[in-house]
Amino acid sequence: MPNLAEEIASRRTFAIISHPDAGKTTLTEKLLLYTGTIQSAGSVKGKSSAKHAVSDWMDIEKQRGISVTSSVLQFTYQGCCVNILDTPGHQDFSEDTYRTLMAADAAVMVIDGAKGVEAQTVKLFKVCALRGIPIFTFVNKLDRETRDPFDLMEEIEDVLGIGTYPMNWPIGNGRTFRGVFDRASRRVLAFEGDGRANAAKKVAEVEAELGDPALDELIGAENHRNLMDDIELLDGADHEFDLAAVRTGKLSPVFFGSALTNFGVEPFLADFLRLAPAPGPHTDAASGEDVDPVADEFSGFVFKIQANMDKNHRDRIAFVRICSGKFERGMEAYHVQGGRKIKLATGTAMMADDRAIVDEAYAGDIVGLFDPGIFSIGDTLCAGKRRVRFAGIPTFAPEHFARVSQVDTLKRKQFVKGMEELAQEGAIQIFRELGAGMESVIVGVVGELQFDVLEQRLKSEYYVAVRRQPLGYTDIRWIQGAYDEDAVRSLNLTRDTLRVEDMRGGKLLLFTSPWNVDWANEHNPGLTLSEFGNVTF
Repeated sequence: MPNLAEEIASRRTFAIISHPDAGKTTLTEKLLLYTGTIQSAGSVKGKSSAKHAVSDWMDIEKQRGISVTSSVLQFTYQGCCVNILDTPGHQDFSEDTYRTLMAADAAVMVIDGAKGVEAQTVKLFKVCALRGIPIFTFVNKLDRETRDPFDLMEEIEDVLGIGTYPMNWPIGNGRTFRGVFDRASRRVLAFEGDGRANAAKKVAEVEAELGDPALDELIGAENHRNLMDDIELLDGADHEFDLAAVRTGKLSPVFFGSALTNFGVEPFLADFLRLAPAPGPHTDAASGEDVDPVADEFSGFVFKIQANMDKNHRDRIAFVRICSGKFERGMEAYHVQGGRKIKLATGTAMMADDRAIVDEAYAGDIVGLFDPGIFSIGDTLCAGKRRVRFAGIPTFAPEHFARVSQVDTLKRKQFVKGMEELAQEGAIQIFRELGAGMESVIVGVVGELQFDVLEQRLKSEYYVAVRRQPLGYTDIRWIQGAYDEDAVRSLNLTRDTLRVEDMRGGKLLLFTSPWNVDWANEHNPGLTLSEFGNVTF
């Protein structure tokens, strides 16, 4: 029976990130297919069937074919226990992705072979770079016409500022795509799909030596000649593979393939599990010391809260990344922010919205805890004598605002509950004018598509229809220091500046322009305004 160190060493926890439509969720599906977790994969945007991606479990995700919330998927493969964090690609939900990256030990960056490095990819990469986590690159859609692979590698290095090392090399592209050359084994892996646009089953695999005359027939004589020239160039000019540079986020192993038609997916998975790091130490913000995942007792932090995953029970799940030790069902832990001990009665393992009760989990795992309303994003849980406290997860300042009110005034209770619970997830931020109630609230979001998700979820999960009135505010500032309601009302502000408070009683100002922000600073001696605030729940 494996001991604690062996269990933790077998964990691999990573996030999949990409620009929208690069194929991130499709790759996730195919990883599950190859590991036997699912028996067939549904195309995210397939018109020929009613299937949708396993990780896209919300109604709006199924309808639009996009991911709007991070999903947790866990499976075992070749002795590894793998935790995948499938993140939204759309920039309007980037805040959820940023929080999720805090729980990952590595990231898989999916890039469209025809489009290269796109804007959202750059944003997400910067977050990974700040944390120094390893980044593995999967260049996708080789079954379509793509850019030259040398140009793609150069762009990754120039735009993202990271070294690249091709682990395999594509043989042709688009209609001439015949597979990949594995540089470590020096063999060609040629594949045949199942004849459909969306390969729903595993594909056959053939191996052959580079330079073997039989390859002319297998991949085509021209492809064979081009491949030999490319590999000679790579071997002569490329630097040596450096695992230490990979582990520190300075070198990205690059894999070429097609998630939709299953080209190169399984070799990528095998190499990734071999090269990706096991759970490493997290820093105790209180002491500045590292928390050893093996030596220390159980600890973890909440990086995500999701309401209504089970529509029958209307429950809330707090997603906890275990940082050290072992979680045991029914164990007692100290809730640092709450300042009290609590019993972790039920832990669940996740497969999107499917769940199973788990009796034990280890550092690196993601476990879902039933949340009666006591947890907030960024909270720390720990057991034993050492009271660790992990750094909080930053909250983005909203960029778009709207006034939201319920259509049916008799459904006020459902409206208030829905708004508060969705705000606690971190998907939206809600404010109210000073002295006002919850009949009408001001909602702030990072991306406008979040408004659509809010309305859809209120309607489908809380049975509340709402009105939305866009507001022209562009800047938000938190008032620092002890300001009560009267003090805020007495501030010398422009007429179009709105005085509000968040759901914790914090006082804020909404401005229609930076000029109004300057006015507030100039005409109120002693007033300190901040672009950041403790507005997480």
